[in-house]
Amino acid sequence: MHRESSLLVPRAAPRRRGLRPLALALLGAALAAPFAGCSPKPAARAAPVTAGDVTLSAAQRRHIHLVVVVAAKFRKTVAATGVVDFDNDRATSVLAPFSGPVSRLLASAGEQVAKGAPLAVVDSADFAAAVSTYRKALATARTARRLADLDKDLLEHRGVARREEEQAETDAVNAEADRDAALQALVSLNVDPGAIRDIRRGRPMPRLEGMIRSPIAGTVVQKLITPGEILQAGVTPCFTVADLSRVWVMTHIFGADLAAVRLGDPAEVLTGIAANNFSGTVTNIAAQVDPDTRSVAVRVVVDNPRGFLKKQMYVRVLIHSRRQSSGLLVPTSAILRDAENLPFVYTRQSDGSFARRAVTLGYRDGDRYDIAAGLRAGERIVVEGAIFVQFMQNQ
Repeated sequence: MHRESSLLVPRAAPRRRGLRPLALALLGAALAAPFAGCSPKPAARAAPVTAGDVTLSAAQRRHIHLVVVVAAKFRKTVAATGVVDFDNDRATSVLAPFSGPVSRLLASAGEQVAKGAPLAVVDSADFAAAVSTYRKALATARTARRLADLDKDLLEHRGVARREEEQAETDAVNAEADRDAALQALVSLNVDPGAIRDIRRGRPMPRLEGMIRSPIAGTVVQKLITPGEILQAGVTPCFTVADLSRVWVMTHIFGADLAAVRLGDPAEVLTGIAANNFSGTVTNIAAQVDPDTRSVAVRVVVDNPRGFLKKQMYVRVLIHSRRQSSGLLVPTSAILRDAENLPFVYTRQSDGSFARRAVTLGYRDGDRYDIAAGLRAGERIVVEGAIFVQFMQNQ
């Protein structure tokens, strides 16, 4: 081409000067044509492109990549913050079972204790009275039963009247009921079973001390009393004992995510401390909305074998929904933001140009967004090179 141009130039050179005014006139007309109010030959003009659309050459189109928007299935992961709490099914507040001053403390906070382990000693008149009542009830019941058996034998030999034999049996039954009630009082006071056996056998007993015992096996997480403090039976909290091998993580889910959360959904608890992450399960969803936060409380049960999770620790919770959802998923690389930070994508038009389309973003599934509004299945969008298209549009 360049060779042909070099051959033609010498022939045209002699006539350039004479035709220069005409060439300038033609050039001026060509430059003025786009700004003219009307065109003498409208049929010869190219079809107009929609305002804002971008038309790329074949070479420029090689810098972009398109995909067809299709409906896809996915499972949501709901992210929330949570607070660690004791498993209230495995934690208890130990109340004083009897009144009196604390004489000694036998356990401290953080200590592992077995079920029935002694926690504190109390000088309690209630405790001594319960032991005395059981001793008397035990002796009375034995005597009443012996008399009832004797009257039954005499009745067979016509030694007593039937009415007397029946009264003796009634007295024995009542005495045995009192004995059982006194025994139950000792059990409720956490008296050592060995001491109860010694009382039943009539063995002499040393001075019995009121003992506060742990009702469950676990860790003493709170010590609430001091030596010399006066306790009120059934009122004064003394210790908190909890089994920390399993804890609760309490989190709150808002309305937009609540539909994706179900009982039994697996969850991850992320502490943000090294690799100390834990697996859990959703075991409870509150039946009402919190009036202050407009959220719903969700409980996640987490195994805590090393005791790393502590009460009131803040954690991040990821609940993986087992419920399948569907939507129009597009890569995040296709999403751009306008001057008002609103999301949009570029869609290919029927004439080959690219138009900006505002979209509404829904759930983000990894490196994909669910488009809640703005796109239809079957449309083609730019997923690679969208920034290049935006650059060409701004020229």
